[in-house]
Amino acid sequence: MTSKNFGRATLAALPFVLVLIVGLVVHLTVQDRLPDRLAVHFDAGGSADRYTGITAYLLYGLGTLLVLGALWAVFAVNGKLYGRGWSWLIGGGFALAAFLGYLLITVLLVNVDAPEGGPTDGFPLWHVAVAVGAGAVAWPIGALLSRFAPAPESPDDGDGGGASRERIALADGEVAGWARGIGAWWAPLAVLALLAAAVAVGRDLSWFAGAPLVVLALVIGTFCRPHVTVDRRGLTVSGLLPKPRLRVPLERMAGADSRRVNALAEYGGWGYRVRPDRSGVITRSGEAIVVSLTSGREFAVTVDDSATGAALLNTLLDRQRAGR
Repeated sequence: MTSKNFGRATLAALPFVLVLIVGLVVHLTVQDRLPDRLAVHFDAGGSADRYTGITAYLLYGLGTLLVLGALWAVFAVNGKLYGRGWSWLIGGGFALAAFLGYLLITVLLVNVDAPEGGPTDGFPLWHVAVAVGAGAVAWPIGALLSRFAPAPESPDDGDGGGASRERIALADGEVAGWARGIGAWWAPLAVLALLAAAVAVGRDLSWFAGAPLVVLALVIGTFCRPHVTVDRRGLTVSGLLPKPRLRVPLERMAGADSRRVNALAEYGGWGYRVRPDRSGVITRSGEAIVVSLTSGREFAVTVDDSATGAALLNTLLDRQRAGR
């Protein structure tokens, strides 16, 4: 691991390590005053309804913080997060650590000197609001600290414009287009899961409450087999039906590249994704057409043979700029 990567991983894991240390100190301080069984779950009224042993609770808290810290460190090193994405990762880590840390430590404290049946005062729900507030305060602190760590360099840095991007040679007046289908294995499963949830909600509550799930299933269903097209109109992503569709016209493009993207680390998941500095239709990790927009953002779509699609987009952009 390089020194830069070590610095990124250390900063990403730092909030979880700090919370772990504080939690251990609190535990050592109050362990002689804790009952054999800790109340660890509370109903809507704040009364205890689930218990566990001290050792089990300690292992649960330590394990959760260690796993999250390791996960954040991996994202920091391998996540390919640039610009705002980097500050969001670090800020989000600090917020999550503060939220969980407050709740984990508070559960210990409410059990101090409590009888076997649980704390007499229960768990006041205002503690949840305080935990959310702690996360809200910790977020900007983490975002600020992210500036002091060596952020990953964007693959577009030092490109010097679009001169190095690939093109496809076309004769004057020659017309070309490119189209590919995208395999989205998870989309049919998501549709079935949403329809099953809609039936369950409609049967147990009301069909009116289940209707939004049906609508969402239909929307996802139209994109079970997304189709990507590159032509003189720009880049278009469509589904089984004429609409909805996503189109990025040439007028909004600065250039296009073909590169591999990480669905979870760069876009936070699969489907139509919107992040602070990028958006896209992401059905998997792998090669994608990544369009640099004139606004400074990026739009990506994962698709096979992305190099051909990106090269054709650059050729069409050259033609448009030349007024041909």
